[in-house]
Amino acid sequence: MSILRAIATAASLAVATHAPALSQSLIRDTEIEHVMRGYLDPILEAADLNPSDVDFYLVADPEINAFVTGGQNIFMHTGMIVEAGTPNQLKGVLAHETGHITGAHLARSGDAMASAQVPMFVSLGLGVLAAMAGEGGAAGALMASSQQFGALQYLTYSRAQEAGADQAALRILERAGESPNGLVTFFERFRYQEVMSQQRRFAYFRSHPLSSDRIANLRSGIAESPYSGDTDSPEEIATLRRMQAKIYGFLVAPEFVFYRYPESDTSLPARYARAVAYYHDARLNRALEEMQSLLDEEPDNPYFHELHGQMLFESGRVEASIAPHRRSVELEPTAPLLRINLAIAMIATENPAYREEAAQHLRVALDMEPDNAFAWYQLSILHERNGDTALAELAVAEQAYAMGDRLRAHQFAARARQGLDQGTPAWIRATEIQAVSQPSEEELRRMRRQRRDRTN
Repeated sequence: MSILRAIATAASLAVATHAPALSQSLIRDTEIEHVMRGYLDPILEAADLNPSDVDFYLVADPEINAFVTGGQNIFMHTGMIVEAGTPNQLKGVLAHETGHITGAHLARSGDAMASAQVPMFVSLGLGVLAAMAGEGGAAGALMASSQQFGALQYLTYSRAQEAGADQAALRILERAGESPNGLVTFFERFRYQEVMSQQRRFAYFRSHPLSSDRIANLRSGIAESPYSGDTDSPEEIATLRRMQAKIYGFLVAPEFVFYRYPESDTSLPARYARAVAYYHDARLNRALEEMQSLLDEEPDNPYFHELHGQMLFESGRVEASIAPHRRSVELEPTAPLLRINLAIAMIATENPAYREEAAQHLRVALDMEPDNAFAWYQLSILHERNGDTALAELAVAEQAYAMGDRLRAHQFAARARQGLDQGTPAWIRATEIQAVSQPSEEELRRMRRQRRDRTN
């Protein structure tokens, strides 16, 4: 699975002072992001928001939850996606969270982060769990697709804010030409949460409390929508089921995957989930058999080629993994994570013949995602192997800057600047990073102590 984005320390997101802190894993996957942005972007446009200004993050957690933090950042747990009955239910939740953004509820609560950043590791998009960031070895590097962020706390909205977000969601869905039924059917499905203790409720219903009046008000609003009778198409339902199977295959133990998707189920989502589960169960041949059946059915599916490449790469067949990764890029050239997958496979071969092509894929990916720290790190490796030490140092400075490590960014930008020709674009960029990451007096003292410790 392509899930990506980070290689560094965790970010502390202090969002609310009255909820328990949780440590979660952010994951990335090109296929899931593509589907979810397809749901979200029309909703944002209908709310008069620029989709490029709103970031969407996936949280690897089976808990049902979605929330907004730090301004225009929407987080959704994988549990929310897996438990959704229809795409329209997810769209309803996204419209509701968008209503919190347009209502400035975070700012009004006084609990929002003023300047918190989420240093994102870049994943390779090769593994949903991607937990071993920084660990040696190619497989460890490819699994570096998750980011940890600590102290994540959930914002509890007031009843007035919930009602406002509900009404905003109804308006937004109507402007987007979407049925509002999904929002209500989702709430009604979990209506029993209303009578449960706070501790036993799903996280979403702790931060978004349900009430009979709230559901009744939504019901009356739905009756006025010209799209209330619309339903999701079979194709849309099939896409959701495929996405749910992929998440389940990656994030749930294989024995449970095989129980939910037995061999007797020959549907595409079932084979997708089993392919991943067999791979996680160290049954590579069975995994590749399921994978081949998927490729036979959809030979032009970039995500199937991506998963095929991942299986080969992580099982030590690095050279063989290049062809499926290359095919995934050919089929979806605008996906930065797919290009990073291909570049990493090329770098792992240590074949000099692949260096320039790998660097080109990383540059294209960084044009699309300039804060992708893992891609910057991989580019630094290529520069170092080519003997371009100053460019390698600049790439490390970019990596550190993307991760919010100002001190390291300043150090490497200064070193790069000394080795670069004055006035060149690289020298100018090193100068910019050095200037904006200028360390404080305390950081300078720490730097001097570290220098003394190294010399002693």
